[in-house]
Amino acid sequence: QAIRTFYHARGFVEVETPFLTKSTPEGARDFLVPSRLEPGKFYALPQSPQLFKQLLMVAGLDKYFQIVKCFRDEDFRANRQPEFTQLDVEMSFVDEEDIYESTEALLVETTTAVIDREVSTPLPRLSYAEAMERFGSDKPDLRFGMELVDISDIAGRSEFRVFRSSLEAGGEVRSMVVPGGAKFTRQEIDALTARAQELGAKGLAWYRVKPEGLDGPIAKFLADDLQQALITTLAAKPGDLIVAVADKAKVARTVLGQLRLDLAKELGMIPPPPSEGGPIAFCWIVDVPLFEWNEKTSRWDPTHHPFTSPREEDIQYLESDPGRVMSRAYDLVLNGEEVASGSIRIHDFDLQESIFKVLQFTEEEIEGRFGFFVRALRYGAPPHGGIAPGIERWLMCLFGRESIRDVMAFPKTQSGVCLLTGAPAPVDEAQLRELGLRLRPE
Repeated sequence: QAIRTFYHARGFVEVETPFLTKSTPEGARDFLVPSRLEPGKFYALPQSPQLFKQLLMVAGLDKYFQIVKCFRDEDFRANRQPEFTQLDVEMSFVDEEDIYESTEALLVETTTAVIDREVSTPLPRLSYAEAMERFGSDKPDLRFGMELVDISDIAGRSEFRVFRSSLEAGGEVRSMVVPGGAKFTRQEIDALTARAQELGAKGLAWYRVKPEGLDGPIAKFLADDLQQALITTLAAKPGDLIVAVADKAKVARTVLGQLRLDLAKELGMIPPPPSEGGPIAFCWIVDVPLFEWNEKTSRWDPTHHPFTSPREEDIQYLESDPGRVMSRAYDLVLNGEEVASGSIRIHDFDLQESIFKVLQFTEEEIEGRFGFFVRALRYGAPPHGGIAPGIERWLMCLFGRESIRDVMAFPKTQSGVCLLTGAPAPVDEAQLRELGLRLRPE
């Protein structure tokens, strides 16, 4: 109700888009619906109304919103369900600042309406690179410290072979301080090391901080001056534990980023939820790479979706260095959860073709998957952009729940089963024949 009041008061038009649509690549598997009237053909339930809302902008509807069900056949997690509710917003003739301003105004009004709390704006903005460097995550939880620090310079001057070989291979050594962690037993530290290895690290270096310096199995590889430099760089205090990972930058950051969350929960550093007076730590993640390299397929994938606009100054690198291209995308994070994602869209047909080329889509794939949308771009489209908050995930964060199932009516289990109706369930053979389908025996 608060969302609708906000957008109707600002002249947005609420439009319902179709549920039975065409399968398009948007990052997850589609739920497919067989057609009885067109045997052998299928509808797809929409992962989001992405193409429809862009088409509404092409059609001249300059401010749109919708509260809509979305469907994604993804592996289950605490913050995922196969069907979820999304606020979908799109506007023409806007840039990123317009999106930030309108979204922040929405957050102020809805947070007051739902939990009677104030949200301070403007919200902080972190670049994707900064978030990964400081927190090891593109959805950083800003409610507590334990930030990650690059100690490669100090590690490179140590006698510890693991550090030096990792740096020589082009990696880095990243570290963080666990407050009061020196009290951990060796068994607890071994469990922490095993967790780091489970997350992808080769191991975990650690030091206990004592008044006279560092203590631990590898402290002897750091000269006294380097020990002091490490303590000073990390602002560590006696009684703290220093942990470090030496590996490729991505591995070192993501492993420590997850350990940071694990340890914060274990040490009771997570404050109460906003609904109980705890902090409301929103932030924007900006300057997100346009593409990410897929090791399995040896090709570039879109970080968000294929219709995200690149930064104008980076267009020149699309062919020569796609990994260098930054997008005009932005994510909204609340207390360590991504609650919204959006971007300024591509409105120029030639630029859209260039993006398809980087993604190695063939002409047949382009026409087959979203030819209707590409044809609309040829007629001319206004500059436009939008954002799509996930309502259940947003509520989950405000009320401090562990799973979005706690804020949904009739949720599915972790295996995708509806406990009330028993769905998914077998259907009659007659129904399958009517649809031109036959189950293949395993």
